[in-house]
Amino acid sequence: MESPDLSDDPGVHRGFICASFNQDTTSLSVGTKTGYRLFSVTAVDKLDCIHEGVECPDVYIVERLFSSSLVVVVSLSMPRRMNVYHFKKGTEICNYSYSNNILSVRLNRQRLVVCLEESIYIHNIKDMKLLKTLLNTPTNPSGLCALSINHGNSFLAYPGSATMGEITVYDANNLSTVTLIQAHDSPLAALTFNASGTKLASASEKGTVIRVFGIPEGQKLFEFRRGMKRYVSISSLSFSADAQFLCASSNTETVHIFKLEQHSPSQEEESPTWSAYVGKMFTAASTYLPTQVSDMMNQDRAFATVRLNMFGLKNICALAMIQKLPRLLVASSDGYLYIYNVDPQDGGECVLVQKHRCVYLSGIQTYAATVALPTTAPSSTTLMGYSEDGGAQRGEVIPEHEFAEGPVCLDDENEFPPWFFGTKYKLLTNWSRRG
Repeated sequence: MESPDLSDDPGVHRGFICASFNQDTTSLSVGTKTGYRLFSVTAVDKLDCIHEGVECPDVYIVERLFSSSLVVVVSLSMPRRMNVYHFKKGTEICNYSYSNNILSVRLNRQRLVVCLEESIYIHNIKDMKLLKTLLNTPTNPSGLCALSINHGNSFLAYPGSATMGEITVYDANNLSTVTLIQAHDSPLAALTFNASGTKLASASEKGTVIRVFGIPEGQKLFEFRRGMKRYVSISSLSFSADAQFLCASSNTETVHIFKLEQHSPSQEEESPTWSAYVGKMFTAASTYLPTQVSDMMNQDRAFATVRLNMFGLKNICALAMIQKLPRLLVASSDGYLYIYNVDPQDGGECVLVQKHRCVYLSGIQTYAATVALPTTAPSSTTLMGYSEDGGAQRGEVIPEHEFAEGPVCLDDENEFPPWFFGTKYKLLTNWSRRG
C-alpha cells in the first residue's frame, strides 16, 4: 500500500537537496529548498512527517540526534554556519561559524563533529564547547567521516590520505589517535561504524570491495566483493543494529546486503553441499594463484540484493527492525522511500513491501557539490581564531559555571541544560580585530 499522493503539496515541487537517517534508523531527515522535514520510519504502512522547519532555505545538511528534539542544520545560503535547533520548541539552541564551508556533521550523545575540507572540529554536545580542532587533515572534498553512535567510545574515522585508502581512527572522547588502517589502494568513498563502535566498514572510490575492520585494533575481519564488472560510486554503507548484516548502495540499480559470519571448517563438514565442496576447492587452489586472484576468490559475495527501478540516482540505505521484522530502507533521489523485507535466514532477492513519497527531488547532491558555490565572507562568530588544541587565542566564551553539570539525556526534553532554551551560545573570536 502506498502513502497518499503528495503531488498537491506545494512543498513537493520545490525539491530536496539531501537525506539522512538518524542514529538508530527511526527517523528520516530531508533538506529542502524551503527548509527541512523530519519523518518517522517506525511503521511500514505510513510515513509521518513529524516536523517541517522553515528557519532557513536550501538546507543541504540536516542531522537529528536519535529521537530527541535536537536537529543540526546547514544551509546553502550560509554554508559556513551550523545552526542547532530544538525543533519541538521552535527555538535556536546555538549557532557556530567556521573558516570554510561545512561538508558534513556527525553527532552522538557525547560529541558533535563538524568536518571541513582540511579540518575537523570536535564539540562537547552537552554545552557545545569546542574541545579539539584537527587542523591540516588530508584534503577531504566530500567531507567523508564517520562517528560511532556509542558515546561510550565515540570513535571518529576519517581519511588519513588523499591519494590512498588509509583510515585514521580517532578517540573523540579522549582526544587522541587510536590507529591507522591501510584499508584500500584507492582513496576512500564510504565509512560507517556499527552501533557499538567495535566494527568499521569501508569502501574505496573503485567500489568493488568492501572491508570490515575490528576497532580499536584495526584488524581486518571481513572482505566482501560488491562486483567485478565495473567501478561504481558507493553512496552509503550501514550496519544492522546487531552488526550481523551490512548494506551498501551505489549509483547502480543494485543494493547489496552482506552477512557477517565466520566460516569454520566444522560448519563445512556438517553440511557437505556441492557449493561447500566447490568453495573448498577454490580455497585450496587459491594458494597457488597470484595474490590479487586468490584475494578475489576468498571474498564473500552478497547475501541478499535489491534491484531498484532506477539507475544512476543518488540514494542512501539503512537496515532497521520495523514492527519486529528486518527491513531495508532506501531513500532515493526519485523522491521516494522504499521499504523491503529481508530474509535473515536465506537472503536472496528482497521483496518491496512499501513505497512512500517524501517530497519531489530534482536530485540529491553530495555535500561537497552543493557547497562548491560562491560564498560570503565568514561572520564575526567564526572559529578561525582557535588553535589546534581547541583553546581560544582571542575571544569570549560562556563561563564554565554556566554549563550544565552531569550527563545530558537528549531523548528527554526535561534533561536539556537550562541554556538550551532561548539562549544563543556563541564563541566570539573578534577575528576582524586580529592584527
